[in-house]
Amino acid sequence: MKKERKGANKEMVFRAKMAQIGRHVFVTPENSAAQHLAYGRILLNDSKPFELFSTGDRETGLICLSGQATVTVGAKEISLGRFDAIYIPRDSSVKIVTVSNVDIAEFSADVAECYPMQVIRYSDIETDPGLSFKTGGPGCQRHVTMLLAKNIEAGRLVAGFTDSEPGNWTSWPPHEHAAMLEEIYVFFNMPDPAFGIQLVYNNTEYPELVTVVRNGDAVLMPSGYHPNVSVPGHRISFLWAMAAHREVEDRQFGVVNVQKGFERGGSGLEAGRKK
Repeated sequence: MKKERKGANKEMVFRAKMAQIGRHVFVTPENSAAQHLAYGRILLNDSKPFELFSTGDRETGLICLSGQATVTVGAKEISLGRFDAIYIPRDSSVKIVTVSNVDIAEFSADVAECYPMQVIRYSDIETDPGLSFKTGGPGCQRHVTMLLAKNIEAGRLVAGFTDSEPGNWTSWPPHEHAAMLEEIYVFFNMPDPAFGIQLVYNNTEYPELVTVVRNGDAVLMPSGYHPNVSVPGHRISFLWAMAAHREVEDRQFGVVNVQKGFERGGSGLEAGRKK
């Protein structure tokens, strides 16, 4: 990935390049507008069938986007398939092995405390209406899947993915949660010629960001409203990950401020909130 260098986008937008085999961390607090979040990708195949790394002082979430892998954390081995996820504590040694091909998204955030390792099976999530649900009205219908959310114990990380209906808006009505959570979108499953338009703004007259997004791009939302829209005939699909500013206390999905004038009908995220 190549960091965009022009104007206000320079610390918010990271453009996709050709897939790179191995583990590559593209977005960190050191090279972006994020305070806590980091994002990377792990691509393995028969030319490089395994990867080793340590989580250091960061809790880490892995989401398997395609293929299969075995993840070893300490002495524990876990098999991951498509859309399975794993939460890995800080100060852990990690080994990932595949006998075929695997594409894994990696999100992490710094934490002071150590929380237990937890495995999330997509087959369990997709049948839980509090973690996998459709939302939105005409023009903004989408499906939200929560993988690392109220279903696990963690310090800062919340993560999942959203798929829109073709030509629809997501993150609509426009909402923001900057006092509690920063966020990143990573666009995936959008083969050419699909693309979308991503906005980030505190004031619609002077938006911080208006940009085209395609498969593999990543956009940071350190603050502001952040709706997006897909082109007609194509979906917009993205992983989303958030990091709470105050460890544990701010780690809440769906606690948002809806842009004034769009409050009618709620945020559309109520099903995902803790009860």
